[in-house]
Amino acid sequence: MASEAEKTFQRFAVLGDSSSSGTEINNKNFSKLCEDCGIMDGKMVTSTDVDTVFNKVKAKDAGTVTFHQFTEAMKELSQKRFKGKSPDQGLEDIYKLMEGKNPATTSGFYQAERANAVDQHTNTSKYTGSHQECLDDDGKGKGIAGREEITDNSGYGRDHKGAGTYDKKN
Repeated sequence: MASEAEKTFQRFAVLGDSSSSGTEINNKNFSKLCEDCGIMDGKMVTSTDVDTVFNKVKAKDAGTVTFHQFTEAMKELSQKRFKGKSPDQGLEDIYKLMEGKNPATTSGFYQAERANAVDQHTNTSKYTGSHQECLDDDGKGKGIAGREEITDNSGYGRDHKGAGTYDKKN
């Protein structure tokens, strides 16, 4: 039976990587786990610390760490995060931070940001100059009718403008 910490490790290990079995975690997800679980606090433990420890515990040419290597990394980070505690006690405290945690989704904030980015282009009340003339009172586009200079190309040849004007003398 996997411990709570192992379950959390697995949930983060498979994040955004459908081919992952959950037994190894990459640097990006390792950092996210440290951030989302409050291991990285920006004071005692920074993103640089997290990257350094990850690279220290992983195998030379590997891009991921196993749960065993992860445990070593957490022991090391616990010494910074919980100063004065033994590595084993620090590890326990880190595992308490990890209990029941899931990767935080970034849907809320970023979607709101993106929604506002389009508003400036779709809010027709802010259109000025010649762009405004292309819109009716409701802010809908008039299409070709909203353009000032419409060329009548219905005649025959270059000098005859407009259909049915062939016989007319200027």
